[in-house]
Amino acid sequence: MTADRLALDGIGMTSRRTRERLIERLKTQGITDSQVLDVMVTTPRPMFVDEALAHRAYEDVSLPIGHGQTLSRPYTVAKMTELLLAYDPKKVLEIGTGSGYQTSVLAQCVPRVYTVERIRALQVKAQQRLRMLKLRNVFFKHDDGHLGWPEKGPFDVILSAAAASEVPQALIDQLADQGCLLTPVGGDKQSLIKVTKHDNQITKTVVEPAKFVPLLAGREP
Repeated sequence: MTADRLALDGIGMTSRRTRERLIERLKTQGITDSQVLDVMVTTPRPMFVDEALAHRAYEDVSLPIGHGQTLSRPYTVAKMTELLLAYDPKKVLEIGTGSGYQTSVLAQCVPRVYTVERIRALQVKAQQRLRMLKLRNVFFKHDDGHLGWPEKGPFDVILSAAAASEVPQALIDQLADQGCLLTPVGGDKQSLIKVTKHDNQITKTVVEPAKFVPLLAGREP
């Protein structure tokens, strides 16, 4: 699942040194999982943004991807991935495919990724990008993220890349026992919340402050 991505990133977009500087920055920010760091350095982040923004792809900022959505900053992607990998997941549910970048990182770390996106145009582009990367362990659904993907549950871990006013109950219901759900919660002031399930007992803890786009209801054709 970790086939060489460097050829795809060699279109004059960035240098290997630029990617390595990103990894050094992630290490100083507390990211220690070697698998996460390896995937972050070899996944061609510029291909997940418009060409005009490609030169900023490795900056530690979120970037617009159209339709009012954003590509999360590298630290956020690395942090959420590292937290979830601690649960040794085999099956992951992602809410908010967006550009497909977080999806591609997850797909190189776990056997199966199920991802839900409410904006059809974004989903189509993400599918094209992941095909280019030859990532074939990702399954896509065009739907309201609040609903999750109940037919494919339960999931070992669930990641949401959009903030709800509270943790959606449907996602908690689809979480496997001993599993972990990461989701931002809040409006102008958000927190990344970790939800764990043990013997059907739910525990919620605050990980850190967060800034995500809102989790909207419905779906766009």
